[in-house]
Amino acid sequence: MDAVVKRLKPTQPDIGAGPDIAKPSEEEALAAVRTLIAWAGDNPDREGLLDTPRRVLKAYGELFSGYKESGRDVLERTFEEVGGYDDIVLVRNIEFFSHCEHHMVPFSGHAHIAYLPTDGVVGLSKLARVVEVFSRRLQTQENLTAQIAHAIDMQLDTRGVAVMLEASHHCMTMRGVQKRDASTLTARFTGEFKAQPSQQARFMEMVRYRKAD
Repeated sequence: MDAVVKRLKPTQPDIGAGPDIAKPSEEEALAAVRTLIAWAGDNPDREGLLDTPRRVLKAYGELFSGYKESGRDVLERTFEEVGGYDDIVLVRNIEFFSHCEHHMVPFSGHAHIAYLPTDGVVGLSKLARVVEVFSRRLQTQENLTAQIAHAIDMQLDTRGVAVMLEASHHCMTMRGVQKRDASTLTARFTGEFKAQPSQQARFMEMVRYRKAD
């Protein structure tokens, strides 16, 4: 019997804050960390591990702070006094760190973001900030790429957005197939970048550009 493959209708990614869920209490979270330590094979009551659960909770507050923030809010303020500039705005090599939603181990790399402005531009640091918002969540690289592109496209009403992420996934390098040199590239294009191959080529050339010595 032939397999039946169902194609899911694509949906736009959510660019708001994280889902509204009932969070466990601090004591429940601390107990969960102690349980995992014991499951790994160590004694959560030995001296070196006594304070580990509380340290883990503090670290999680930083590593997953993106659930408290919204991509819409980060890109809310724009500037219209740009001398009529309407060409590509590109920020390269935005470093990011995230965690794989399948294994909860890190992946990290660099994001390259470009957009074609319509009526104004956003502060350059805000492009890095929107990467930070979505990367500080449990993620797949594909979804992270789509969220960044969609947030910029919608909030800035651009003529087009180009986003490319290159990352190394520890779920491939330190476990599983253990291929240390493997990296993953993902890209998302909207508007003119999607419709015009020449704009995609310009984006790629600008990302690869290196100043001559």
